Amino acid sequence: MTKEELHQYVSESKGNESNICQICAMKDGRIVYEDCWHDFTTGDAMHVASVTKGVMSLLTGIAIDQGFIRSVEQKVLDFFPDYQVKRGEKTIYDVTIKHLLTMTAPYKYRSEPWVKVCTSSDWTLSALDFLGGRAGITGEFKYATLGIQILAGVLEQATGEKLIDFANKNLFLPTGVAEHVIQGDSSKEDQFDYLMNKGPRKNEWYSDPKDTVTAGWGLCMSAQDMARLGELVMCDGIINGKRVLSGSYLKDMTSPHLQLGERFGNLEYSYLWYIPHKGRQIFAAIGDGGNVIYVNKEKHITVGVNGTFKPRIFDRVEFIEEKVLPLL
Repeated sequence: MTKEELHQYVSESKGNESNICQICAMKDGRIVYEDCWHDFTTGDAMHVASVTKGVMSLLTGIAIDQGFIRSVEQKVLDFFPDYQVKRGEKTIYDVTIKHLLTMTAPYKYRSEPWVKVCTSSDWTLSALDFLGGRAGITGEFKYATLGIQILAGVLEQATGEKLIDFANKNLFLPTGVAEHVIQGDSSKEDQFDYLMNKGPRKNEWYSDPKDTVTAGWGLCMSAQDMARLGELVMCDGIINGKRVLSGSYLKDMTSPHLQLGERFGNLEYSYLWYIPHKGRQIFAAIGDGGNVIYVNKEKHITVGVNGTFKPRIFDRVEFIEEKVLPLL
């Protein structure tokens, strides 16, 4: 398949590829393939859903490197000294940042309390109210988008600045990623439009009423910028000769910490990143709609793919490996 044939394949797709807006592939720091669909241009951005979580993991590592956080083993409540723990709640005292990063933190709900959290005046504190529970810390994987909001609060409390500013200064601009702004009036209608709108977006990150970014979703990026963040992971934290993130954190971040079940494709899980192939140096930050930052250290290739919301797309890594990598 040629690049022209791939463009036509995506353009004519009636299946999972029909929502793709942009693809960008980089090899050894250079863009080697880039294409757009649905009237997008290379400078446009799209909401990348849970790829946001993978970016949060990178920001956590930077905060640790800079000494704002001692380690991933530090307790979450260390950063909320004024938080009033609910009567009878004990588990919350033992929850660490690592529990958040590996999705093994316990929560007091059956399904995620979107309405409760996303209509509150402070999404971080609202999410914190659900942390813990009588069962204790079991080590069980529990996918929790709203739980990652607690991580945003941890980083803001630790660094003393808004997370959007910390991200721009310490991650986005040093890696050549566009500077981002916050967006969102937090109304139900605005949130729905943000998630479902199929048009190009600015380089923005959704926020709560406190101007704290949404940590489990809400980041808008171009495929090119996604590939650049992939380069940071592939190059062990060094971009253009400058260290942005420590190699030790990245090694820990991309090491397998959990074996997931069938619902998650039997993949291995690290710190908010997936390991698609056991024992190989291939990593992915994955979100709804098939949004993905794909890092292949074996081939020195990173790929960013973004697309409009489309449920139940689980084969984007396979698409990249079967359709995109052969072009390169």
